[in-house]
Amino acid sequence: MPDDDAHPSPAQPAPASSSDVAALVAVDRAVADLRRGAVVLVEAGPGTPLGEAVLVLSAETTDDGALSRLRALAAGPARLVLTRQRASALGHGGPGGEGVSELLLPATTPAAALLGIADPSADAMEFMPALVPAPSGVSPLAEASVELAKHARLLPAVVLGPLGAAPRPDIAAWAVAQGLLRVSGPEILGYETHAARSLRPVVEARVPLAAAEPTRIVAFRPGDGGIEHLAIIVGEPPPMEPVLTRLHSECFTGDLLGSLRCDCGEQLRGAMAEIARQGSGVLLYLAQEGRGIGLVNKLRAYRLQDRGADTLEANRQLGFGADERVYESAAEMLRQLGFLSVRLMTNNPAKVSALRRCGIAVAERVPLIVPANRHNNRYLETKASRLGHLI
Repeated sequence: MPDDDAHPSPAQPAPASSSDVAALVAVDRAVADLRRGAVVLVEAGPGTPLGEAVLVLSAETTDDGALSRLRALAAGPARLVLTRQRASALGHGGPGGEGVSELLLPATTPAAALLGIADPSADAMEFMPALVPAPSGVSPLAEASVELAKHARLLPAVVLGPLGAAPRPDIAAWAVAQGLLRVSGPEILGYETHAARSLRPVVEARVPLAAAEPTRIVAFRPGDGGIEHLAIIVGEPPPMEPVLTRLHSECFTGDLLGSLRCDCGEQLRGAMAEIARQGSGVLLYLAQEGRGIGLVNKLRAYRLQDRGADTLEANRQLGFGADERVYESAAEMLRQLGFLSVRLMTNNPAKVSALRRCGIAVAERVPLIVPANRHNNRYLETKASRLGHLI
C-alpha cells in the first residue's frame, strides 16, 4: 500500500503460515471438484486410517455416473447427509437445530432425485426414496462434509460413502491411484479462520464517488487466491479514534439492480451518505452474498418466499441457518488498516457481538434506518421480530 503520512498507519499483517495456506488450497480444490460433481475424499487429519475417511459428493451437482463411482469405491451403503433444518422439513429427526442428520440412501435412488430432496424450491419430485436414519448414527466427518458444500455455495446436502477399515494401501497413495482430491475435516471447519489470517491488501486506488469524492478502495485477497473483500475508505479517519464503520455484505440484486425485496441497496447508499456527511469512515464490502448462502441459494429462498415462507423460514427449508455470515475477515481488514475501535453502523446486535468476539472494540452502535416499501415490508418485519434487528 502507498506510503502516505495522511493515512492511518496500517498494521503489518502476521505472515500467513504455510499450514494456513496449505489448508486454504486443499479446501479450494475440493470446492472446485464438488461444484463440478466429482467425488472428494474427506479425512480426519494427517495419518488418517482408511476407516476414518469418507467419500463425498454434492447432492446438487452429482450425476448417475459419479454416484455409481462413489458406491463402487465405498465399503458400505451410501448415506445422504442433510442439516437438521432440512431433515426436519422432510419429516426426519424431529425439530431442526444445529448439526446434521445422516440417512441411508437406497441403492436404487437416481442422482436426479437428490436435487429434489435437497432443494424445496425445485419442482415436485417424481421419485422420493424411502429415507431412514443410518443405524450407526452420524459419521464424525458428516458435518465437515456439509460445511464443504456450504463453502462451495451449494445446497447443504451431500452423499457420503464410508470407506471402512479393509486393508488397502496408504490413504494418500490410494487417493492418488483413484484420482481423488483429499481434504481434512479440520481444514474445512477452520477455513474462515485460515482465510482471515491469510488476507493481504493487493491494491489501493483513489476512486472518487458521487456520494463521497475523497475515497480510496483497498482490495484484500485471501491466500488461496479466492474472492476479494473491499475496504472503501472515505476521507482520512483518525486512527486513534473509533472510526465510523459499516460492514456490508454484498447483495447483487439490491446493490446493483436496485431490488425492492430487501433493504440492502438502500442501506449501502445510506451508509455511504452518512459516512460522507460525517467526513470520514470505512465501509467494508464483504463477499458474503445472501447472508452467506450465495446468490443462487438466495434466489431459491426467494422462490420459497413467493410460496409463503418468510426470509428465516426460507433459509431453514433450504437447510441453512438464519445467518451464515462470519466476520473474522472483516476484523482482520480493520486491523491491517490500523483501526482497532469502531462506531458500527448497523441495526443488527449480533453483528456488534461478532465483531467484538473477533477482537475489534465497538464503541457505539449507530442505527441505519431506511424506508420500507410494499415489497420488503414482511422482510423487514421478520428481521425485527425473528432476527432481533433494531428497526
